[in-house]
Amino acid sequence: MSPLPPFSAVLLAAGRSTRMGRDKALLDYQGAGLWRRQREVLVRAGAGEIFLSARPDQAWAAEAEGFAAVLPDPIQGGGPLVGVVAALERAVHPWLAVLAVDLPAVTPDWFSALGVECAPGVGAVGRREGYFEPLAAIYPAEILRPMREAMTQGRFSFQRLLARAVAAGVMRPREITAGEAPLFDNWNEPRA
Repeated sequence: MSPLPPFSAVLLAAGRSTRMGRDKALLDYQGAGLWRRQREVLVRAGAGEIFLSARPDQAWAAEAEGFAAVLPDPIQGGGPLVGVVAALERAVHPWLAVLAVDLPAVTPDWFSALGVECAPGVGAVGRREGYFEPLAAIYPAEILRPMREAMTQGRFSFQRLLARAVAAGVMRPREITAGEAPLFDNWNEPRA
């Protein structure tokens, strides 16, 4: 359980899955779609509300249960930043946990570890070898304005945005240990 008070969450599943060749959210994970596993991670981490970031053409998303709302990306081709902004705009809690559908090794314990780093107005993100892991992070509501600005300027990369947020004290980096590195192995291509 996270040390944070109730927080909002978003499951990012709007990607095109082009390298995978089919929708990653529907990949089988222990007998169910991967999206179900990831939603359960967010529930067990303590999320008070969970949004689903999905495309309008993902028919399964309209029938997916356990979400406060399905949020389509307001800008097509903007990547996950657009989905995070949409969720921050709707979130009722002061923090938003973000989890990508293609990170099936992330656990509720990861979010608990990040929650320890959070404070009022401050979120947390993992970092390894100088790069942030923005798709399994906790963002404070205060990051919405700089995210909107980046999005409207067509800057969709998280790395620069997070570097500035860390420098401004809005985000805290948590160095990812060697033992935690496998949590960030993503499912981008079919497994042999």
